[in-house]
Parts: sequence; structure tokens; C-alpha cells
Amino acid sequence: MAHQFPALTSEQKKELAEIAQRIVKDGRGILAADESVGTMGSRLKRINVENTEENRRIFRNLLFTSDPNLNESIGGVILFHETLYQKSNSGVLFPKLLKDLGIVVGIKVDKGTAPLAGTDGETTTQGLDGLGERCAQYKKDGADFAKWRCVLKISDHAPSSLAIYENANVLARYASICQQNGLVPIVEPEILSDGSHDLNAMNRCNLLRPWRVSFSYGRALQASALSAWLGKSENQKASQEAFLKRAKVSTSP
Repeated sequence: MAHQFPALTSEQKKELAEIAQRIVKDGRGILAADESVGTMGSRLKRINVENTEENRRIFRNLLFTSDPNLNESIGGVILFHETLYQKSNSGVLFPKLLKDLGIVVGIKVDKGTAPLAGTDGETTTQGLDGLGERCAQYKKDGADFAKWRCVLKISDHAPSSLAIYENANVLARYASICQQNGLVPIVEPEILSDGSHDLNAMNRCNLLRPWRVSFSYGRALQASALSAWLGKSENQKASQEAFLKRAKVSTSP
């Protein structure tokens, strides 16, 4: 019989548990500011702002410097690779700025979805190759948790057994690699809202839920801030107020 050796030391488990609890403490949640260059470009296009690295940095700076007490609502922020190495207007790297506010820094580590052969348009997620090295570097550079997105399609013929198995395996491998490198993994089997289904079915399942529930929002927190900003410096305060309002409303009592 094969022997399974412990994957983590007690010290590693303790560190990971403490990081996870800090993110959701007192009803706080996560700001998902991990949009790729292309996705952020589509958001900026809607407000007629050019998709440049500097404009992306300015908007993220606007969010992260909106309030010294931002950590009362936001426990963690997920960054994209580019954003992890950008600086605030005052020259402070974003990870340090967020940590100084008492906010846990996260990083998106997947490399996008790819078609899963033998299925009806279902996908798996790429990025396991070299993930250990990337996680180790991100930990050194200030990240303490990670995000990896797997997508499950709901239809009359999906999710297929193959898609469920493949994505569960990928998520498990990603999570294990993250933990080995000191990053708390967000395990995200995303259920697409496309289709005739109603996603409240999950809430009706009579299951034991020994976890704390909070939020992880991208557009829900940023859309009104983007609309208020419009790429103009004179709109910065109004944009920050719009963002803070959404953050406070999202926070659990």
C-alpha cells in the first residue's frame, strides 16, 4: 500500500489559516483587480479612455488610495501580474501600499481557459507548467494568496463528467502548489450565468457549510467608479467615493 506523506508542516498550515482568516475577518471581502490587459482595455473603452499601462495604473492607484480605512471593507485585493509590479503616485509598490493598509495581497496565476476535447464547448484551465516557480516568486514579491479560475458550463449536456473531473484535478493541483509556496489558494469553479438555469439551486442544497461566506467582486465594486472617473483627474474624488460606497454596502454586518 502506498504511503502518503504530509503535504504541509504544522507551521505552514498555521500561516495559511491565518492569512485566510485575515481576508474575511469581520465580513470583509475581496476586490478582484486582476483584469488582464485585454479585459481592462474593454472596460476603459466604455469610458473612452486609452488602454495604456499608465491609465491602468492610474485607475488602480485611485482605488487603492481611496481611503486609509479601506481595510474595514476590503480584506484582500487580487492583482494581475502587471499590477503587482506597478507603483502608486507617490512611488510605493502596490503590494507594499496595500499591506501598509492591512490588506492581504493576492495574485492571479492561471493562464486562461482552453477547449476541452470531447466535450460540447467546455474548457479546462492552463498554467500548471512552471506554477511552482511563479508562486515562489510572487510570495517573495508580496503576495499571500492566489486566484485560479476554472469555468463550468451549465446546459442539458453539461457539465460533463470529463469537465468536472478535469477541472477538479486542475484546481487541486493548483491549490497544492500554492500551499507549498505559502500562498492561500482561492479555488474557483466558476459557474457561468449563461443559460436557462437559476444559480440559487446551490443555496438550496442541504449541505454542511463550515466556512465563512464573503464576497469577491470585480465589476460590482469598480463599474460605478469607472463611470465617475472617465479618465479625468478632476473626477478622482467622485470616483473614489463611488468605489467606497460599493465596498461598504458589500461588507457583511
